[in-house]
Amino acid sequence: MSAFLYQLSIRTYSFLMHIVAWFHPKARLWVQGRKGLLQRLADDLPVRIGQQPVVWFHAASLGEFEQGRPVIEAFREQYPQYFILLTFFSPSGYEVRKNYALADYICYLPVDTPQNARRFVEITKPKFAFFIKYEFWYNYLRELRRKEVNILSFSAIFRPQQLFFKSYGNFYRDILRYFDHILVQNGESEALLRSIGLQQVTLAGDTRFDRVKQIAEAARELPEIAAFVKDSPCLVVGSAWDADMQVLIPFLNSVQVPLKVIIAPHEIHNEEIERWRQQLTQPSLRYSAYVSDGGVAPEHTQCLFIDNVGMLSSLYRYGHLAYVGGAFGTGLHNILEAATFGMPVFFGNRKYQKFQEAVDLIGMGGAQPVQNTEELRQYMQPLLQDYTLRQQKGETCRQYVLARTGATSQVMSEVEQYMR
Repeated sequence: MSAFLYQLSIRTYSFLMHIVAWFHPKARLWVQGRKGLLQRLADDLPVRIGQQPVVWFHAASLGEFEQGRPVIEAFREQYPQYFILLTFFSPSGYEVRKNYALADYICYLPVDTPQNARRFVEITKPKFAFFIKYEFWYNYLRELRRKEVNILSFSAIFRPQQLFFKSYGNFYRDILRYFDHILVQNGESEALLRSIGLQQVTLAGDTRFDRVKQIAEAARELPEIAAFVKDSPCLVVGSAWDADMQVLIPFLNSVQVPLKVIIAPHEIHNEEIERWRQQLTQPSLRYSAYVSDGGVAPEHTQCLFIDNVGMLSSLYRYGHLAYVGGAFGTGLHNILEAATFGMPVFFGNRKYQKFQEAVDLIGMGGAQPVQNTEELRQYMQPLLQDYTLRQQKGETCRQYVLARTGATSQVMSEVEQYMR
């Protein structure tokens, strides 16, 4: 019965996405990216692959891709003879990383029906399949197991409220048993899996820490940003949503100390950026206008709005404090990119609890959730006035990231067991 309901839910979801695609651009990309996909794969892949063995990496979206990227790159370096196939479920991953140079072929994942799974596996013939963090597609996993493909999940994280651990969750527990090995982020996840009889489990940590370390080491120098910040304290606002800005804007309008602010919206909408600028009492600039004027900002310009995609990870190197968006809405965005540069991190007080790093850093004093503007002012103002306190909290964040690197090596050690 559970298998039937699963198949029905997958087909219903696909049907609804085709309807929503008439009105929603992301849904339209989701549908269009899958149109004729299996036929294109059948036409293209056999020629491209030739005699190479195939390794398949699957990520739900951009965040999971960035999490898995250190493993993809380590695999490429250690096993260059493999053809790397990379798939995405969401347009927010595929559309941003469809030209990623270290994968040999990148595409959407066809909808998880028995027919699609069977044909996809027959066409691609993977020797290895990696699923990053949350991805548990029943038909694909069953088909991979039937073909005796090695299947690993890494950077996985589990919580007691998930269906795997409910009394009625037998179907979902069986899905997990298709994996040869599951490498988890924390001890709670390991204990939960062992409590349902899964023994092929390793506590390896989270490969995102390796990724943010890579990002910090490869961060671009941006002379125009350095010129904007100069000697002032700088607040970098990453992945800002409107709900975040409604907390931030009154605070910025009331700040009495010198402060530069760099704001990177979660999505670039010109009308929204202009509305935010109008609500600010201090002068602001759009990045595109700033660079077109030769990197010269009018006097007293406080805020710089980034109106392009791809700069955020390098912007953090110029910050002294960070506010990361999303927690007032769908969920907190990546705070580790800010933490690795050694700065205190702020975010909304709602949807952050499922992010272990947020919970950890709050407990350690490096991060602070805020409910409203008054709380933001209460916690941020002392850091603007006290350089030593700001440095201490920032160093807490930096050391937290450094102490947790190394998960990629553990994943690759597990891979070696299957290469012998």
